[in-house]
Amino acid sequence: MSSNFPTCRWGIVSTGMIASWFVADLVLDRPDAKAKHIIQSIGSSSVQKGKDFASKFCPQSSPTIYGSYEEVYADPSVDCVYIGTPISFHKQNCLDAIAAGKNVLCEKAFTMNAREAKEVFEAAQKKGVYVHEAMWLRHRPMVAKLRQLLYQDRVIGDVFRMSSDFFDRLDIPNLPETSRYKHPKFGAGTLLDIGIYPLTWALLTLDSNTPDNAERPKVLASQTHLHGVEVTSSIVVQYPSSGRQGVITSTHMSSKPSNLVCRVYGTEGYIDVTGEAPSMPHFFTVYGRKEDYQTFDQGRKYEFPHVGLGFIFEADNTALDIAAGRKESAIMPWQETIRVMELMDEIRKQGGTEYPQDHE
Repeated sequence: MSSNFPTCRWGIVSTGMIASWFVADLVLDRPDAKAKHIIQSIGSSSVQKGKDFASKFCPQSSPTIYGSYEEVYADPSVDCVYIGTPISFHKQNCLDAIAAGKNVLCEKAFTMNAREAKEVFEAAQKKGVYVHEAMWLRHRPMVAKLRQLLYQDRVIGDVFRMSSDFFDRLDIPNLPETSRYKHPKFGAGTLLDIGIYPLTWALLTLDSNTPDNAERPKVLASQTHLHGVEVTSSIVVQYPSSGRQGVITSTHMSSKPSNLVCRVYGTEGYIDVTGEAPSMPHFFTVYGRKEDYQTFDQGRKYEFPHVGLGFIFEADNTALDIAAGRKESAIMPWQETIRVMELMDEIRKQGGTEYPQDHE
């Protein structure tokens, strides 16, 4: 690895599943690395829990283990705090890290609503620190290539429609009462947890603009509630300037029926994105329209190397941003996070989903 590559010393807040995925990717040995990542410290509810996490997911590292998050924020050796706590804690975790002068990479959904997101960014601006929503999907090389083919090379002509569905079966009534999936105050429901991915696919494939100049689409939404939480969302996204439409859904009522992540339709063909889920795409295939205008060719497959689970791309870009003195990510700037949160606020308003945080 080049000595010119920046080094980012991470403070990990939370020892949950998504934090374990992130940490496991950070310590991968990669010949194509853009930065050096060090697990500097880990904060958990107990020192023993943190030690168990470190020994399992970063056994070759020697992080400082803390029995609180506050000690991570106060650690002078930490360059950036990664926040992997449940969504309802994101705002306060971010504010606490920012108050300590720390740069922040915070998991999606960034906050419970747009008002909370604005509060975090205002605090970051005043403190002069870097804050970035960890929407890992946007950082994948696959996404950049897909957008190039759609809007520079125009391989399927004029894009006019897309569709994406996220299925994740949860037996909500039989989950323990402590589960975050059972309580709106913890962001329960599909939208913030998994629905944000089909929504992101819609924004990535229907808007030809860069995130700093993105158009705000209209949304028409319907939601179904069971057991006191939203379990299915269906959303139509429509861009006024182009007429492009997206049909996206998320549900906890069923497991996925296929490996189709997203389909993008154009006047001269279509593109299928394939993978485990809308959060974990693996490859895409471009199908061109034949001369009879009714059938399509066999398709050209675009494959991309698997690097862990795929968190490393956002980690590298965060390290590069911080090293360059930037306060925002060009891939996921603050105004884009706010736009997504405002769209989800509107979807919830139309669908009848409220969180206690909406009334604070």
